[in-house]
Amino acid sequence: MLKQRVFTAVILIAVALGTMLWSPTAFAVMATTILGLALAEWLQLAGATRAMAIGLAMIVFVLLLALAIGARDLIGLVVLPFSAAASIVWLVISAALVQPGVMALKLPRAAGVALAITLVLAAWLAMMSLLSEGVIMLLSVLVIVWTADTVAYFAGRAFGRRKLAPHISPGKTWAGVVGAALAVMLLALVVWLLAPASPLYSNDLFAAAGAAIALLLLAVLVAMSVMGDLFESLLKRQAGVKDSGQMLPGHGGILDRVDALVPVLPAAVVIHWLVR
Repeated sequence: MLKQRVFTAVILIAVALGTMLWSPTAFAVMATTILGLALAEWLQLAGATRAMAIGLAMIVFVLLLALAIGARDLIGLVVLPFSAAASIVWLVISAALVQPGVMALKLPRAAGVALAITLVLAAWLAMMSLLSEGVIMLLSVLVIVWTADTVAYFAGRAFGRRKLAPHISPGKTWAGVVGAALAVMLLALVVWLLAPASPLYSNDLFAAAGAAIALLLLAVLVAMSVMGDLFESLLKRQAGVKDSGQMLPGHGGILDRVDALVPVLPAAVVIHWLVR
């Protein structure tokens, strides 16, 4: 299972990097497709029928693709308010996730569908905004999430004793979260010391806010990635399924791979704006 999981992850990263290097438009199409598929899975977890989920996801996909290709200036106008609103929603979700009775809190289908579309839209807008600042800028944010996810998995397996939220996901531990945060902060600090002029997201934080604040903000992004993962786990438990889908061998569904990105991308845009 681990080998299959690693192989699938390598393929996904290769596709992402390949389209990034090809052109921003190619990456925008690929990213919109991925988020559209993830939205279809999320909508089903929220209670939508398969036909409704696919239909709504297709409508959102077409609209976002039209924005990416023909109306990029509009993205710059709306990305900050959408990112700020989404970040506030994610903070509310985070506060709810740590409550023991959260399993009993299930949104009505219409509210769950609206929430899914809104949060995916905010993540997409944030991704396109970061891409407009350069492929390296966006990639450096993605690396934060990839690093946190990978290190959390192995640190949790090696040192995990105290469960993070056993009522939602028994496999997640505080050791995994701490390990992920330390790894991201250490990596960012080393890169900043070795290549401070590189156009990386973390370097911008160090330059604008200083080392201490920058490290704290990176830890916040790691925490947001964990909350995204936990929230999807909650949705799956409430829906009575193990994975959001079966499209990715060893991983499950598309949403299982991008759940941490959905809260991190808007938060990264808001943080970037604040420190500047």
